[in-house]
Amino acid sequence: MEIKITQAKTNRTRPQDSELGFGKVFTDHMFVMDYSEDNGWHNPRIEPYADFSVAPSAMVFHYGQAIFEGLKAYKTSDNKIHLYRARDNFERMNRSAKGMCIPQIDVDFVMDALKQLIKIEEKWIPQTLGTALYIRPTIIATDPFLGVRASFTYKFFIILSSVGAYYAEGLNPVKIWVSKDHVRAVRGGVGEFKTAGNYAASLIASEKAKKEGYAQVLWLDAIERKYIEEVGAMNIFFLINDELVTPNLTGSILPGITRYSVITLAKKWGMAMSERRISIDEVFKAHEDGKLVEVFGSGTAAVISPVGEIRYGDKVISIGDGTPGETAMKFYDALTDIQYGKAEDTENWIEVVD
Repeated sequence: MEIKITQAKTNRTRPQDSELGFGKVFTDHMFVMDYSEDNGWHNPRIEPYADFSVAPSAMVFHYGQAIFEGLKAYKTSDNKIHLYRARDNFERMNRSAKGMCIPQIDVDFVMDALKQLIKIEEKWIPQTLGTALYIRPTIIATDPFLGVRASFTYKFFIILSSVGAYYAEGLNPVKIWVSKDHVRAVRGGVGEFKTAGNYAASLIASEKAKKEGYAQVLWLDAIERKYIEEVGAMNIFFLINDELVTPNLTGSILPGITRYSVITLAKKWGMAMSERRISIDEVFKAHEDGKLVEVFGSGTAAVISPVGEIRYGDKVISIGDGTPGETAMKFYDALTDIQYGKAEDTENWIEVVD
């Protein structure tokens, strides 16, 4: 399919890197294509960023059939544009699509569309370490129908946003709050898919955490309410003695792209690495015994986010000395060096936009 390109009439200026927050500044153009049963995915186009015209009865509003991804493009010191594990994101999107009864996308085609879009929007890519061009591919159900079934029509779009640090704390350790009263997802449900409803389900606990001064919620399993799953916007890792532990994928945890990267690097570096069930009681006992060395999250938005405090009910533990831990920084430096072209990409995680 040929991609039709319509240039925006405006020529806006990107904010200075120091002024960037996260998810607030959007570029001039977006990629869009439509799906129908008769035509499949069709009418691919790059057009000015603008509101959609969608029926109030569109099924996405009523039954939540929506999936999305999050990835980034980086500008290197020699002005190359790096996409980090973008194909893995689109492959994961197809797994989410299958789980949500949404038609699959052609990964090669959308990769080409994304590259064309990024070339048009190159001026929006910031270059300071810690900044990037955030990429949000999304699919929504568009049938104007009030009835519970999978939609027959869909809209796929990619929007771009110049971003700075995800957390206001930056690389300083964040505080996380363990939810005892709410759960995010259950095995056999849709917790492993990047679908909008998972995030809606997290809001009530997230608001409670913020009121208590905590940046994110740490979720426990929905059955026994004791095994750690993930943080709201990150997967989670614990360094206990010399063993790096992360919860294993059970069907209710999002399989993070950065999570895979951390595991790959840990094994490459010869670290003791375990994907297994780990309870919140084990974490607190490890802290009591002086064995809990570090805790950090991993995700596209923050890359690596050290954790300095965990609250579970009335119990509060502090990890480290208030500065990022050595292991967290080692992973952060290794990943960002690859992303920004400062280190050799031995794992073939980078795709250059040229």
